[in-house]
This record gives sequence, C-alpha cells and structure tokens, in this order.
Amino acid sequence: MYRLFVAIDLPEGVKAAVTAIGGTLEGARRTPANQLHITLRFIGEVDEHLFAAIKTALARVSVSSFPLALSGVGHFPPGRHPRVLWVGMEASEQLLMLQQEVEQALIDVGIQPDERRFSPHITIARLQETPPAAVLALEERYRSFASNPFRVETFFLYSSVLTREGAVHTKEATYPLILQPSPISSL
Repeated sequence: MYRLFVAIDLPEGVKAAVTAIGGTLEGARRTPANQLHITLRFIGEVDEHLFAAIKTALARVSVSSFPLALSGVGHFPPGRHPRVLWVGMEASEQLLMLQQEVEQALIDVGIQPDERRFSPHITIARLQETPPAAVLALEERYRSFASNPFRVETFFLYSSVLTREGAVHTKEATYPLILQPSPISSL
C-alpha cells in the first residue's frame, strides 16, 4: 500500500523565507524545511495497481508553467483552537487550473472527488494546546509576509510514511509543466 499526495515543491530561497518566520510557539511542531510544499491533492492509501494508474494519469495533466508568490500567515481551523499554522499565497488562476486538472486525472482512475474546497497553503507548524493569543500575535507580526514570485515548472507525486519522528516523504514521480517564456526576468 502507498499513502500518496500530489504537491508542488518550493525553491530553496522560498523555503528559507518561510522557515525564517520566527518565534517559538508553545506546543508547535514545525515542518522541516525539506518537507515544505503546496499540497494539490491528498490521495490516501492505494494499492500497487491504483498507484500505477495514478502515475500514468497524472502524466496527462497539461498546464503551462506559471509564477506564484506566497503571501500572509494564518491558522486552521478558524476560531479558538488553532491546529495548523500556515503560509498562504497570492490568488492564482493557473494554480487553480493545475489543481483542477490533477483532481480530474484522479477521478478518471477511480479516486473519489475531494469534497473539501481547495485552500492552497503551506503548513509551517502543527499546533497542540498552543495559546490562541500567541498564534494571533505571530500572525500579526508576519501579516505582511510575502515571497518573491517563483516559477512553478513541475509538480510531484509523493508517498508518505508516518513515523514517530514525523512523516517521511518520497518523490515517486515528477511531472513537468509546459514551459512558457516569462515576461518577468527575475522569475
């Protein structure tokens, strides 16, 4: 059995900016820099046959590369008991298009549609009994957080194994997007 998800990796400079979001929060377990990613779709456990079908189906996703920038810090769920601290991103029609194509490819091989609305974010910490006031203070301090735009040129199929030390992610397949010339030379 494989426990799978589809994600976009972050460039090293963007990972560094995200991990620099500082402060110690009581009860916070930070996501290691090498595991920071944008989840396009969590799939869950599948057998060998479905794993092979998913790898093939995702290869048919055809979306152009696009720029993306991170923006803002927040938490899930809203309200008094935060469980996840996250970094958000600027609105991107191309990101939504990629996510929808990934979703359709998975539906085509028999994966049930995800009933949750896609909410693009990067989990930077999991929270347990963290005082809400401390979370709100950190969010206020990083309210204006934004990364430089970076170009999304690939997405990945990952397997994940849960251990006592946390999840171990392994790249199972790499999917290039259609390369487009960038009008912004810094991308």
